[in-house]
Amino acid sequence: MTQKLVRHILDTIGELFPDAHCELRHSNPFELTIAVLLSAQCTDETVNKVTLDLFQKYKRPEDYLAVPLTELEQDIRRIGLFRNKASNIQKLCQLLLDKFEGEIPEKHEHLVELPGVGRKTANVVVSNAFGVPAIAVDTHVERVSKRLGLVGWDDSVLEVEKKLMKKVPREEWTQTHHRLIFFGRYHCKAQNPQCTICPLLDNCREGKKRMKPSATRKTITNK
Repeated sequence: MTQKLVRHILDTIGELFPDAHCELRHSNPFELTIAVLLSAQCTDETVNKVTLDLFQKYKRPEDYLAVPLTELEQDIRRIGLFRNKASNIQKLCQLLLDKFEGEIPEKHEHLVELPGVGRKTANVVVSNAFGVPAIAVDTHVERVSKRLGLVGWDDSVLEVEKKLMKKVPREEWTQTHHRLIFFGRYHCKAQNPQCTICPLLDNCREGKKRMKPSATRKTITNK
């Protein structure tokens, strides 16, 4: 794929979603980290409903450690994998107090040391909380990147991240991450992508396949 085509894709998605942003509600790096941890295999909408009360009750790492694990589990029970996530939250809070003076570390290599925090979560935190350019690859970013041919069909999540980092200017990494998510969440959906009105249909391998059957049916009907 040429750099000119990459630019066209980025600009087109940017025109569709110029104000794309992190939809997880938070007011500081600690809340963001907890919210992203909770969002694994769960929608941002559900997480925001849960954290509305959660962040009123728990302000600091000490607060999460002051209650029994079962109580925290009940507070997040609407979240998928809530027992595992509750356990990770308490372990994360303990490590923050033991090693990082109760504060979320700014460095990526320190963030991934935290229980429940993988590479994607760390990328979201460094980019949104600390302004460090990063591309976090979630299901939307991966799906859209593969459909549009920005990466290979068989690329791993890490390979997707590395290829996007090479093709997208560094100063646009965070912005592109948000725009790809919005594009995947609201336009290029997993089950019902809006191919018929998509300005990038000509560049989309998946879209061209999806549009073929309807074109064939139309030809048969007109005979």
